[in-house]
Amino acid sequence: MYVSRMFLPTQREVPSEAEIASHQLMLRAGLMRKVASGIYAFLPLGYRAFRKVERIVREEMDRAGAQELIMPAVLPAETYMESGRWSVFGPEMFRLKDRGGREFCLGPTHEEPFTETVRNEIHSYRGLPLTLYQIQHKYRDEKRPRFGVMRSREFVMKDAYSFDRDEAGLDVSYQAMYRAYRRVFDRCSLDYIVVDADSGAMGGSGSQEFMVKSDVGEAVVAFCDACGYAANDEKATAVPAPEAKTGVLLPAERVATPNVKTVEDLMKFFGTTSKKFAKTLVYRTDDGRLVAAMVRGDRELNETKFHNLVGATELELASPEDVERVTGAAVGFAGPVGLKERIELYADLEVAEMENFVVGANDTDQHLKNVNVGRDFVPTKVADLRTVEAGDACPVCGRPLGQCRGIEVGHIFKLGTKYSKILHCNYLDEAGAENAMVMGCYGIGVNRTLAAVIEQHHDANGIVWPLAVAPYHVTVVPVMASDAAQMAMAKDIHYRLEEAGIDVLLDDRDERPGVKFKDADLLGIPLRVTVGRKYADGIVEYKERTAEKPTEMTPGEAVDKAVAAVREALRA
Repeated sequence: MYVSRMFLPTQREVPSEAEIASHQLMLRAGLMRKVASGIYAFLPLGYRAFRKVERIVREEMDRAGAQELIMPAVLPAETYMESGRWSVFGPEMFRLKDRGGREFCLGPTHEEPFTETVRNEIHSYRGLPLTLYQIQHKYRDEKRPRFGVMRSREFVMKDAYSFDRDEAGLDVSYQAMYRAYRRVFDRCSLDYIVVDADSGAMGGSGSQEFMVKSDVGEAVVAFCDACGYAANDEKATAVPAPEAKTGVLLPAERVATPNVKTVEDLMKFFGTTSKKFAKTLVYRTDDGRLVAAMVRGDRELNETKFHNLVGATELELASPEDVERVTGAAVGFAGPVGLKERIELYADLEVAEMENFVVGANDTDQHLKNVNVGRDFVPTKVADLRTVEAGDACPVCGRPLGQCRGIEVGHIFKLGTKYSKILHCNYLDEAGAENAMVMGCYGIGVNRTLAAVIEQHHDANGIVWPLAVAPYHVTVVPVMASDAAQMAMAKDIHYRLEEAGIDVLLDDRDERPGVKFKDADLLGIPLRVTVGRKYADGIVEYKERTAEKPTEMTPGEAVDKAVAAVREALRA
């Protein structure tokens, strides 16, 4: 491909709308353009890189024995109503009606259509195990689209679904996908970690996320270097911190605390640490219930754990009016004593281990001190409700946990029979008995993976593509495009590389060498062959994108070296 013929609208300035490196560089390098909030068009260079990631995903899915098909993006409401997820997805689901008034949605994920298809076509154990996948557009009306294609409203996902006879079969299918995912992200040259995760709206018995390590990642990962435990912050647990106890339960006392609402205010007022307080937080669920959660004063409530515990799809802090109605006090003075008689009350594991602590008195400007679980109140349930922090004890080995941020690029789920039972996806075994198929679900965000590669592979000059996903492997740069002899040599190198199956650019523009070199670095082309001042002596310059200086060699040596480098990188 000749650069002069390319549709390549690069930008010199950093776009004001772009907050992170991948978003900035994808716009500056002409990989994509914004169409609307959270919706992007891939331009030719970006689409070439996108297809490279897509090809790697497809090759590894095929290698793992999955079969590709394609489902529609516009799906009937009945499918999701039958499973109960028409309401579960809430405002994130794009909904529409046809001219006859029938309801549809733009597919946010495809568990239901895949399950229905297998239900209608597979009836015997002889058709199992089976894994099907697609690479398809998905649509979710994100409340806050951001970071370019990292969190967008339209995106491309590879989603696969496995169907097995039993849990043992699911384990085999799940591990096959786990290995395939590792190969995908290894081939994309990503530094990632596999973590335990919350299954969310997908449901099922367990799941794992593939998280690319990045300071701009929206997810927080807790990990243990000692034993390998890792989980995202929605799922991570830790051993409750030991509480120094006296064994003496002091009498509970009511204390007037005018205008003392926050933990910081309480620390000053009582002259103690935040570990001696317990916060009581009142929430409203999506079905209208009011529920309360307690965590230690220095801890944060993990809302994902809490809404899973209370069986809610969504949670929001209760309004001041609701808080006053159920507690009898203004916000900041809620407490557990007497509250369980009015609403459900859940306490974190650490709260259950506390002794003689301070809580709100359910009376404005009043607190209770020397409160104890069991004697003064009994929670509806004690459970792990807090967000894990760095330094907490690992739940596996007890060593201190570390934390990092990450970008989720893949997620695998053990669905079990969650969808097959609801949607009657059954098979007949050897004895003729009917059983629900046992399912797994496996997703990779193709757009997000591409952006994650750029997040981990860039420098001050632009993108630094790994060869496996680079839109072009080599750029050939004649220093003086007007020099016929230089151009002839450059075209010969370009031709020989093309013949060898290498994706190659020829920068034939009548521009200064510095402009061409700067553009090559911005675009991130991994290898550069420069035909310059020594061309008459049969010498060119060969340079890797990350090398400080080029190396002089003959055109033939440059071609051979580039071909060898690309073939080695593409060897699956």
